[in-house]
Amino acid sequence: MNLNDDNEQLIETLFRNGTLTVVGIVLSFSLGFLSQWANNPLPWNLVDAPPVLLLCAGIVWQIVALIGLLAPASLKKNVFEKANRKFAIGVILTSAGVFSAIVIDLAKLLLTPGM
Repeated sequence: MNLNDDNEQLIETLFRNGTLTVVGIVLSFSLGFLSQWANNPLPWNLVDAPPVLLLCAGIVWQIVALIGLLAPASLKKNVFEKANRKFAIGVILTSAGVFSAIVIDLAKLLLTPGM
């Protein structure tokens, strides 16, 4: 496969490899957070569904970005940038899930009688 078809701009392999490392680390933290939350002995409620859905959606976007960055075509600038945008969406969704979980837990604490 010739990566330089149509005179597309290429990125440096070293730069792509650094980005792959960052994506892999953030994805592993995201999966770790979800795993810890799933193993929490406290019962889940319906109110926990939105954070879980946001976390899962964010993780899926991160995985899609990782798959895109692992492809040889990701040395093309436009493919690389597309994967970066997918990763950014994944991080935003995952962060929204974490923050919403914190807000929900805080609301439960404040609204529980006797606290």
